Amino acid sequence: MEDFYDLVVKLTQATRDHERYRDQECINMIASEGLKSPAVKEMQAFASDLEGRYAEGDNNIQGHVKKRYYQGQKFMSSIEDYAADLMKSLFKCNWADIRLVSGTHANLATFKGLSLATKNRKMVVTPLSCGAHISHDYTGLAGSVLGLEDINHVYNIDEMNIDPDRSADVIRAAKPGIVTFGGSLFLFPHPIKELKEVCDEVGAYVAYDSSHVLGLVAGGVFQDPLREGADFITSSTHKTFPGPQGGVVMGNASDPRTEKAIKKIQYAIFPLSASSTHLGRLPALGIAALEMKLFGNELAKQIVKNAQTAGQCLYENGVKVLCEHKGFTQSHQIAVDIQAFGGGNKIAQDLEDANIICNKNLLPYDDQGSKGNPSGLRIGFQDVTRRGFCEGDIKHLCDLMLDVIKGKRTPAEVQKDVVEFKKGFNTIKFGFQNVQEALGYINKA
Repeated sequence: MEDFYDLVVKLTQATRDHERYRDQECINMIASEGLKSPAVKEMQAFASDLEGRYAEGDNNIQGHVKKRYYQGQKFMSSIEDYAADLMKSLFKCNWADIRLVSGTHANLATFKGLSLATKNRKMVVTPLSCGAHISHDYTGLAGSVLGLEDINHVYNIDEMNIDPDRSADVIRAAKPGIVTFGGSLFLFPHPIKELKEVCDEVGAYVAYDSSHVLGLVAGGVFQDPLREGADFITSSTHKTFPGPQGGVVMGNASDPRTEKAIKKIQYAIFPLSASSTHLGRLPALGIAALEMKLFGNELAKQIVKNAQTAGQCLYENGVKVLCEHKGFTQSHQIAVDIQAFGGGNKIAQDLEDANIICNKNLLPYDDQGSKGNPSGLRIGFQDVTRRGFCEGDIKHLCDLMLDVIKGKRTPAEVQKDVVEFKKGFNTIKFGFQNVQEALGYINKA
């Protein structure tokens, strides 16, 4: 083993290197990574004492603190209540629980709570091969941890979406307790409205995993799951929603049925799955909610424009971008079949060597055993948009990507241009530069 003190020095240097590399030298196109504003970062640092505190206990049907088992909670409880109310107001619902520490934790608590409420272990989900998150799948959280029986929606690969008519037949036949929408490879709104009636018919709760699209939902440009028939939204808070890492579950306590489910979800949060709830992120979550209320529509529109622009640019230059007949995407991401140029693993690595960061991704028609080298790339645009990229910048970025994909230049040659190009985009847009600026805006309003 290396010398203990040398490891500390190396750890410190690696951290500094990472901060410079990913923030200043790379163009980030990972679809699951958000970008906090300086104000959100400042609020998170300002709340550093909260990071070491505990707040175990129960919440009420409004999502407010009901009972805590530690002392010293009088401000901590107010902070949690205020942050929850900001999320409820932003998403136009009357219940939220923000104690979840991740989107997967939100899914765990929701799936467990709803299975307890229905006494039904069946759940209809999008197939993992077609973009569902691993936490929905029988090989992941849903099956291997919670013991739920997954039944797949019927998926239309050409449309990159759930087939509502054929899935209705599946739901009627399976009679699940939960029907889940949303996912990780998520290009188009899912057919909640079309399937709500059959979900009600069999007594299933509708859960919508909005982790990837929560910011687009807040911005009003993707779909409005709670108005379209979802009983509950689960989400992370750090992808298109540009807050601190964490999770949330939201819904409406509007009748005995949903109130019963809320109480079961709360039980699944505490005492079943949470002790420390990472309280230091909650003030920053509130500032992110403020930014999305003020700037979310403009931000979301530009994210989608940028994704569609990239899809068109790559497509016109001979790269297979899925769903050309539908404008490629209505979300923050595009799916690209890169098999003709060496496959997802090779091209993702080549792009990384050029300091353009995106991830390889299985496509629905791939051999699902080819995870090491799938056909696809999943490319996200929320980070670059928040840095100020508009359509013209996206086209230039695509030219750099095409140089790598087609082998016109080496990744090392393109890297120099990427680093220089990135220098013009180091100010965060659609947000506040510090907390005082946010408070000043409120005072003026």
